[in-house]
Amino acid sequence: MVEAGEPAPDFETRDSEGNLFRLSSYRGEKVVVLYFFPKCFTPGCDLEARGFREQFPTFEGSHAQVVGVSADDAETARSFRQHFQLPFPVLPDPERRVIELYGVKGLLGLAKRTTFLIGLDGKVVEKVSSMRPAPHIEQTLRRLKGSDGR
Repeated sequence: MVEAGEPAPDFETRDSEGNLFRLSSYRGEKVVVLYFFPKCFTPGCDLEARGFREQFPTFEGSHAQVVGVSADDAETARSFRQHFQLPFPVLPDPERRVIELYGVKGLLGLAKRTTFLIGLDGKVVEKVSSMRPAPHIEQTLRRLKGSDGR
């Protein structure tokens, strides 16, 4: 698993809307909150998505881009994003390419609930691993507010 202090592995994929997403395009521009969640439309993942949505203005005000990743297919991810009116990209990863790249593959091939705060320099500043959704938002915001994104 990728740890704090290590470079965040770069990747390129399509988001739930079919747009190209490249992690490295944010380097030097925005801090990235890359959060992995097990499955769309499950209680914990719904709660986590709503929490990131509600705090999105705070993340945005700190020049941070929130991005969700799950093993769901593109259609499910698109429905999830639309249903919860998420103002950030959701990346479907049915082949588990990004999930494996970050070492967060869990039971049944689903992503372990893990959040990486990636600084402007492309290195992981903070990693949050918890089955509960709340610490992912709280710890990431606390770290983001207490750092300059490096």
